[in-house]
Amino acid sequence: MFGLEAGLLILFLFCLFCACAFEFVNGFHDTANAVATVIYTNSLQPWTAVAWSGIWNFIGVMTGGVSVAMGIVNLLPVDMLIDQNVWHSVAMILALLFSAIIWNLGTWYFGLPASSSHTLIGSILGVGLAFGLTNNATDTVNWSKAGEIGLSLLVSPLFGFSVTILLMYILRRTVENKDIFKEPPKKQPPPLWIRAILIFTCTGVSWAHGNNDGQKGVGLVMLILISIVPLHFAIDSRLDKQGLQTHAAALHQTVSELDTSRLSAKAQESVALISRELGELQQVVPLKDRRREIAPDTRMEIRRDILLINKQAKTLEKEMSAQEAKAMSASLDGLKAYTDYAPRWVVVMISISLGLGTMVGWKRIVRTIGEKIGKQHLTYAQGASAELVAASTIGVASFVGLPVSTTHVLSSGIAGSMVASNGIRNLQPKTIRNIAMAWILTLPVSIFLSASLYVFFRWLF
Repeated sequence: MFGLEAGLLILFLFCLFCACAFEFVNGFHDTANAVATVIYTNSLQPWTAVAWSGIWNFIGVMTGGVSVAMGIVNLLPVDMLIDQNVWHSVAMILALLFSAIIWNLGTWYFGLPASSSHTLIGSILGVGLAFGLTNNATDTVNWSKAGEIGLSLLVSPLFGFSVTILLMYILRRTVENKDIFKEPPKKQPPPLWIRAILIFTCTGVSWAHGNNDGQKGVGLVMLILISIVPLHFAIDSRLDKQGLQTHAAALHQTVSELDTSRLSAKAQESVALISRELGELQQVVPLKDRRREIAPDTRMEIRRDILLINKQAKTLEKEMSAQEAKAMSASLDGLKAYTDYAPRWVVVMISISLGLGTMVGWKRIVRTIGEKIGKQHLTYAQGASAELVAASTIGVASFVGLPVSTTHVLSSGIAGSMVASNGIRNLQPKTIRNIAMAWILTLPVSIFLSASLYVFFRWLF
């Protein structure tokens, strides 16, 4: 398979299995975020809720695109992904997968709603830093992308907390039926209209979770494929060579027509670097060559050129006119179609893993969300408000291509709904402290764990 020797093939398949295992664990770790409210308001029976959530997680992955997945892949620089020693790539993949799975399982065991997103990002940063230390390299993490992701992970739970408080305030002012603010009767389903709303919000969170978190699994698999078998997966080989030539020529024309005298020194440097990379790209894929297929041995070089061009274009875009930026963006989108992709079988594999994971192991964290965040029983209004805000937040994050923590957005939303009902005293300090501790520790622990595992696997291989 893919021309790999037997030992490497086994490790390659094992890495794919571990990526599916991570997504499976992610499924049962995060299922509680979607089903806790419908279970604790008696809107659905537990197993019905879990099965329904699993189906919509599956659909969410299948319809999610790849923008978040590529954000995960692009956290690491191209040079790390094309390390000439393929065993170093295997060490990288195993280290970040093992560290992410270990922390996810540990927090699940103790019933803590920790973030799979935080865990994965920390694991990737850890192997990047360890790679830099072991190879005397400095540019081993895409800090710009890491900053964007870090900001989204920080802001999203604060947004969930505050917007849920606001939504609860609006509901209290506008809804005449005050029963939605009372504790649900035991073993008695809510009125049909309330039940419909809660099932709808559960569906929304499940779909949004699959849409966002499923892409993280897709990104993991693409890291594996690009690192270990780049000749086959560095770019989308289904796209033809002529399209690549056309977009490269259009971008070259846009950049060459710029009046560089009005640009800053940094932007002028970006113009020079883009021109150089476009020149290299046109050498690899010459305009006179009309063959459709892109040669396998040039695919990683093409990927490198496109990613470097895109990086410099972000700097240059700030000083371009709207018309110039639009023309450059159109050409860049055409080029990025070759690098920002995932084979259909990868998406299906991750969809199945996440969907199956959703159907097991959910009870521990459901109990934390439903019983231990607030001192009162979850009401209809609280459950619907928290889930509506969570689904909307995660959906917007997926649209702009940023990973967010479903766990933190929803648990902060539940906390916000409790505060909106009876003030800060309505929260259980011990649970909030434990969740906050998990939130603080996840990043440094996963960085340290993945870095240590990377050094160990480098030594082992």
